[in-house]
Amino acid sequence: MRSQPVRNFRGGYGYMTIRVDQLIRAIGTALDIIESGMFGVRTNHGKRVAVLCAAMGRTLGMNESAVAALSTCALFHDSALTEYMLYLTEQDGKAGLFLHCIYGQRNVDLLPLPGDTDGVVLYHHERADGTGAFGRREGNFPVGAALIAAADTLDLNFPLQSVSGKYLEKLRAHIASEAGKAFTRDAVEAALNVLDEDMLEQLRDEHIRETSEKLIPPWFAGMEDTAAFRLAALAARIIDYKSTFTRQHSMQIANRAWLMAGYCNYTPEGRAQLYLAAALHDLGKLATPLHILEKPGALTTEEFDIIKDHARGTHELLSTVGGMDDICRWASEHHEKLDGKGYPFGRGADDLDYNSRLLCCLDIYQGVCESRPYHPSRGHRETMEILLGMADKGLVDADIARDLDQCMGSWSERCLPPPPQAAEAVDAVLGGLPHPLPDQRAR
Repeated sequence: MRSQPVRNFRGGYGYMTIRVDQLIRAIGTALDIIESGMFGVRTNHGKRVAVLCAAMGRTLGMNESAVAALSTCALFHDSALTEYMLYLTEQDGKAGLFLHCIYGQRNVDLLPLPGDTDGVVLYHHERADGTGAFGRREGNFPVGAALIAAADTLDLNFPLQSVSGKYLEKLRAHIASEAGKAFTRDAVEAALNVLDEDMLEQLRDEHIRETSEKLIPPWFAGMEDTAAFRLAALAARIIDYKSTFTRQHSMQIANRAWLMAGYCNYTPEGRAQLYLAAALHDLGKLATPLHILEKPGALTTEEFDIIKDHARGTHELLSTVGGMDDICRWASEHHEKLDGKGYPFGRGADDLDYNSRLLCCLDIYQGVCESRPYHPSRGHRETMEILLGMADKGLVDADIARDLDQCMGSWSERCLPPPPQAAEAVDAVLGGLPHPLPDQRAR
């Protein structure tokens, strides 16, 4: 069944709209890459869980708004991956599964989704018999959480992207046998209703993108909509937590871009576009191995080539999102240089517009001033000496560099605040735990 459009949070589409559902899937694709690299999880895991949940939700009678909300939760059920893995490193491996659920729920709570999502991610590791993460039994956690739990477990334990039709009956028999044990009865009924040979074919890697477009309802938002700002801020947070050295990188570049756009008298819509491009500019870096990102010494040629791939990865991910052509271009060109010797496309001065040049300067500014494995943090004046030196060599736009000097000087080494539309989301991800810790969990 072809899904129907879901109107956005404000009930209108705005003058310039983006496909929020496609942006969520692009972020989900990056998360799948991380999960596959870190844990050996199968490719397109998040998309398959979301597709299964959308199909199962419909068979249980959910309307399209509810399916849209459930699909987003399914795509984001592992969105706290970078954050809780970093926490595990710092906290000796304690409470990982719980934090994975807690932070994941916090993330979806930041988005003005068109349906009820309370507890849907928080309890996605529950089992019907009460032996799950928080010890909740069937009937004491949401149906949406039960559907994600079933789809997640099935995709992790069975090669759903390659299961042949001849194995289908064994798979269905296994699902039925877990009713009231691993899976709730609603989840078992829904799974048996949707898992047939046609669905198995649609779950294959070569078809999953098309399948997700078909089964996950589209969600439109205006460029200045709260949903777009919050999703961009959340994506920046996920990207930044890939490494201990980049915890503020994307978020601060986005905030600096917002400040510069105001300094340059951009229209509200133009300012929002630049903020989104800045927040998402390193999306492709989620696929970069951590040992390369945090290497204290010089990179080998091969390692630098891997680093450079992140800008192309950003382009590949954002090019799939409707309404974001300009944003995609600016975000993916943040390492291009005026002399044509940057990457990933080798574009020069004649090809780079103002916003691409501006994001390049902002990325350099933030990267130079923050602490990295290979250099300590720097103040504004020292940072500007490096950036203006690059301008003198014809690598970056000298006028933009001088404007940055004027605009950023008063902030010195302080963190810039986010736009008002993103402030609540940023406060939430920088705050404390939104749910009880494991030793306080409900039974």
